[in-house]
Amino acid sequence: MSVKPTGQSPSRSNVSFEIKSAQLPLVALLLKSHRWEDVASDLQRQFGVAGENPEFFEQDPVVLDFSALVRNAEWDDMGSVLQALRDCRLVPLAFRGEPVHWTKPLLQAGLISGPVEISKLAQLAAKPELPVAPVIREVPGPGTMVIDKPIRSGQKVYARGGDLVLLAMVNQGAEVVADGNIHVYAPLRGKAMAGARGNGAARIFSLCLEPELISIAGVYRTSENPLPADVAGKPAQVRLSSEDGQDKLLIEPLKT
Repeated sequence: MSVKPTGQSPSRSNVSFEIKSAQLPLVALLLKSHRWEDVASDLQRQFGVAGENPEFFEQDPVVLDFSALVRNAEWDDMGSVLQALRDCRLVPLAFRGEPVHWTKPLLQAGLISGPVEISKLAQLAAKPELPVAPVIREVPGPGTMVIDKPIRSGQKVYARGGDLVLLAMVNQGAEVVADGNIHVYAPLRGKAMAGARGNGAARIFSLCLEPELISIAGVYRTSENPLPADVAGKPAQVRLSSEDGQDKLLIEPLKT
């Protein structure tokens, strides 16, 4: 899940780290600063118990990615970052892209180095198995969340692991988030964040697009950058496009 802003951030941006998809059964924490206290503070502010998104992770395994740091950066104990990750319900397992002289202390911290088979990581990250009672009936897993009431200012809805369908207005000051797509069959005037865990194929659909903020896989656009006339206040979709290595949002009219 790459957090790459396309406009000005509505609040102080996280400059010390970036959450990305690792294309493994874990997420990657791309570290942009080796000021570990700053990283730990930013993590707690966004994903900690008292942070902006305290329930975003659920014991998800994570790999620490140091590839964005200076190669000759001095090593400093990063226990504060590891503890912050655990406080944010993340499980630090492995590392990659580190300066050569960091490998030994990272291994001593209990992390795994180098290419690791997906099956091995999955086994390390697996939760302890619990006794399973006989199945009486099948219970559907995470799917589509449907909301048929307006989302008022100050309210937040998160569809973990699936799509979010809203049959009424998303008011200004409200926030709707989904790991999959977001469908709004009404005016969208608040914040909408699809592909929240890095799904770049997710989309946002609305019959009346007037958002404060739209985001897909962390790439966002705010109302400070006005929408084109052919989509503002009209049926439209938002999708992510990657051209020349740059991620950007495409906003297109819906033919109704």
